[in-house]
Amino acid sequence: MEPLYKQVYQSIKKNIINGQYAAGDRVPSEKELSDSFQVSRITSKKALELLVSEGLVFRQRGKGTFVSEDSTNNPENDVKETNKFLVGLIVPDLDDSYVSKVVASIEEAANHRCFVILKRTNGSIDKEADAIRQLIDFGVDGLILYPAHAEHYGSEILKMVITEYPFVLIDRTFKGVAAAFVSTDNIKAAQQGINYLFELGHEYVGVLGPATAETTTVVDRFNGILRAYEEKNRIVNRQLWCSDLKKSLPSSISKDIKPEHDVEIIKKHLQKHPEITAIFALEYNIAVLAKRAAEEMGLRVPGNLSILCFDAYDNNLSGWEFTHLRQNEKEMGRLALNRLLEMMNGSSSIKKEFLDVELIEGDSTRPLH
Repeated sequence: MEPLYKQVYQSIKKNIINGQYAAGDRVPSEKELSDSFQVSRITSKKALELLVSEGLVFRQRGKGTFVSEDSTNNPENDVKETNKFLVGLIVPDLDDSYVSKVVASIEEAANHRCFVILKRTNGSIDKEADAIRQLIDFGVDGLILYPAHAEHYGSEILKMVITEYPFVLIDRTFKGVAAAFVSTDNIKAAQQGINYLFELGHEYVGVLGPATAETTTVVDRFNGILRAYEEKNRIVNRQLWCSDLKKSLPSSISKDIKPEHDVEIIKKHLQKHPEITAIFALEYNIAVLAKRAAEEMGLRVPGNLSILCFDAYDNNLSGWEFTHLRQNEKEMGRLALNRLLEMMNGSSSIKKEFLDVELIEGDSTRPLH
């Protein structure tokens, strides 16, 4: 094992190389390093002296130690690229526009700060576990994980929690697990969606959700709807809800399911409940199927049936779009990467962050009267 002063020196040097400390920035003092690394002042002083000798930093009496202007051109720093952090990114798939935009945001935020290795799981819990093991065995410094649809977390996630391995969850939380995450505030978002339909005069709202409804994302959306009814002192009729739809699920679950399967379920649901005047689809693909079902029944959207959903495709060439709750994918990816970099740089705090949505009025809703 390297001497303590070398470990402190390597940590600061890595932070300079990956841009955590830019030219002119003050680096921690001897005392700050001593407290942070739990080492003696002599050890932290020796680490700083080694950085000075390499020209990475310079000292100003009475002011502190600062990163040199030419630190990035230092001959000792020729391994700059290979000293970047290596981050593993695990997602279910890239077929979903929302997931693709989150991935693009992480890639953009990574830029010159770290390298990213992407693994897809097709929504399979087993493939997710394999991907976690493979990336950790490969030597990544941390993980960003978009978990597969499941009520409970897998054993590999629990292992990372126990070993305090740096990882951040996106778009998912697990109750009772001390894990950092960045997610949409799905309860608040669903409330916002239902209240919008209430304001348009819709009293009988059908809610359509995926068959696998155990994830915190879907559960929170249902809970947000319930909260909206409660706050408005309205009676909830769960008979108007349907969560038997499978085509919007990951390919590992829905690969043998035809769109017609869900379309028929939606048609039967609307036929059974002709009082429904609006649909709140908890996912974009469900909204697409609902529109198709309505049209096959001779119902016009939004003339006879309004539809609201989460998300929508940006590259819409038809000029027609759903009224939808737009999640902040760009901020989600940026925050997830920043939190992971903080953890890989030694931060022990577990940050849990929720993001708001923006309601975009499209062509699929209208006032009831």
